[in-house]
Amino acid sequence: MNPELKAKAELFRSLHVPGRPLLLANAWDAASARVAERAGAAAVATTSSGVSWTLGTADGDHVEPSLALALTARVAAAVAVPVSADIEGGYAADPEGVAGTVRAVLAAGAVGVNIEDSYDGGPRPLRDPADQAARIAAARGAADEAGVPLFVHARTDTFLRGPGDIAETLERAAAYLAAGADGIFVPGVTDPALVAELAAGIDAPLGVLAGPGAPPVADLAAAGAARVSLGSAVAEAAYALVDRAARELLTTGTYAGLAGGIPWGELNALMLPEG
Repeated sequence: MNPELKAKAELFRSLHVPGRPLLLANAWDAASARVAERAGAAAVATTSSGVSWTLGTADGDHVEPSLALALTARVAAAVAVPVSADIEGGYAADPEGVAGTVRAVLAAGAVGVNIEDSYDGGPRPLRDPADQAARIAAARGAADEAGVPLFVHARTDTFLRGPGDIAETLERAAAYLAAGADGIFVPGVTDPALVAELAAGIDAPLGVLAGPGAPPVADLAAAGAARVSLGSAVAEAAYALVDRAARELLTTGTYAGLAGGIPWGELNALMLPEG
């Protein structure tokens, strides 16, 4: 057992408080993680989209797992706060493979995982609940064997990729919690009334995905959210700046879109070794 990792995992777990949610501006490399930490983030979570894009692949279980895990290790080494890794569907075809991924996540220094029930390789957009529960149980078992209270954030895409059925969402949440999940993540839901209904019906911290057009954190907190993530939105905004800057340079030959960036010296100093 790694006492430092165990302590970080316990701290990360304690940050999930309904009504006072953990706020995550998801990172995709060491620099974005340090910038988020400098801004005051209590923890850092990776975004599978941003990680995949920076590694030259599409999101949706296309990334080479070893590369994503190596990047997770770089992020965890770059910050002092707890780190959670987005491992998509678990980077594996079966529960034992998911257990192996979780062991690698812990070796990388992360103390939380997002594991989702949507996938691209089958006839239905969502995994069978029993199949997903087995994968979550494998993740839980691997963490327990390591003696680290890894926070397993079970993501269900009933609203993001399904019809948005409350009953199905609650049924899946109950099955995932029984299998060993610690929290439930329901992206695609930001209406405060719906967030409140889910928070009341799920006996665990509820995570939601926010971004442009979503209600402010105060409203989501009042509805009972325990975790509010920005997911891929920060990476999307960063790449949009690249797009605007490139188009401005190539059309008008000007550089106005680059105003407001973090100065080179400031950002470079942020990445220097401490001491």
